[in-house]
Amino acid sequence: MASYLVRRLLEGVPLLLAITLVVYLVLVSIPGGPLAAYRNNPRVRAEDLARLEKQLGLDRPVYVRYALWLGKFVRGDWGYSYVTRRPVLAMIWERFQNTIYLMGVALLITLLLAIPIGIYSAVRQYSLFDHAMTGLAFMGYSMPVFWLGLLLMLLFSVELRWLPAGGMFTIGADLTGWAAFVDRLKYLALPVLTLTIVSAGFYARYLRASLLDVIHQDYVRTAWAKGLRGSRVILRHALKNALIPFVTVVAIHMPQLFTGAVVVETVFAWPGIGRLFWDAALQFDYPVLMGVLAVGALLVWLFNLLADLLYGYLDPRIRYG
Repeated sequence: MASYLVRRLLEGVPLLLAITLVVYLVLVSIPGGPLAAYRNNPRVRAEDLARLEKQLGLDRPVYVRYALWLGKFVRGDWGYSYVTRRPVLAMIWERFQNTIYLMGVALLITLLLAIPIGIYSAVRQYSLFDHAMTGLAFMGYSMPVFWLGLLLMLLFSVELRWLPAGGMFTIGADLTGWAAFVDRLKYLALPVLTLTIVSAGFYARYLRASLLDVIHQDYVRTAWAKGLRGSRVILRHALKNALIPFVTVVAIHMPQLFTGAVVVETVFAWPGIGRLFWDAALQFDYPVLMGVLAVGALLVWLFNLLADLLYGYLDPRIRYG
């Protein structure tokens, strides 16, 4: 296991470097740039633009700027925002905690709903429950995230006035204890509900299909023929093998959940890393964009590594050497 981890870590280094290089080249090739607003201002002189370009390092060749950014990045210096002049690492860490909070709660609720629904739909195949869950799953997964978020906001915030439309907590309210906890839950409800509706149906359908493939295999029929209880056969024998491809889908889908959080955080004004990415993209804030995208690439790689390690636990036949 240790040698496998070391090998995967070494393989991940050139992969992450290649991703950052491609992302950097794409960013700098987008028309506009950090000084676009100044170029369109007739009051800004050409010498002022030249001075700003030199201060930001934009007057250097692209490969030199990338090499300088990479050298500082690997040493823990992620640069400073062009807009706020704050350290990028500090900005990302502040917002990253909020995103993990949102994504963690959404993923937990999604799995708590999707796994039982997927199991019951597989056991009661073609039942009324199975057909109903299939319809709801396709309906939820086909909805655009931003449209669903706005729809829920219109219903629960504008019409019913049950939940706040955006933010993370009530600004200016000095709440503590249980009152603060309830206040946070109110602001968390709509973003989590949006992410859960979009993801739960997809997970439930995939687990259903995987479990149906397993319960029709010979070893499961043999367990039933021996007189074992149905719940024991499903939970102890069939489910563990059905979770192997399911873990892969969850690991691959995690970056998509992160992408969905970008939209959800923007719609509900949630102060997370997704909202930070959106604001930085509008202002061509290259250091912040590179930092956020590097974190996203690292998360994709880590989740795939975690999925590979979970295979060894779920399937004893897998050995890491």
